[in-house]
Amino acid sequence: MTVIVWVTVGLLGLAAILGVIRLLTVTDEASAAAVSDMVYFAAVGIFIMVAALLESSVLFDVASISALLGILATVALSRILTRGRR
Repeated sequence: MTVIVWVTVGLLGLAAILGVIRLLTVTDEASAAAVSDMVYFAAVGIFIMVAALLESSVLFDVASISALLGILATVALSRILTRGRR
């Protein structure tokens, strides 16, 4: 299980690094928001993998709360970018 966790952490880290590079070259706000969400959820995924490695239920709870807050932030940002239109 340890090898699987570290391979997953490496892939999520690579996704986060590529996302940050893409964030530097993005031209519009909607793309920046999407890439920012990807980087955030890659970080949450890394956090969950570390929690699985440590077998800590508290870290899983913290990761669940941070994922929920990330989803709420995504919805709020989409409302801001669309100026409240549905």
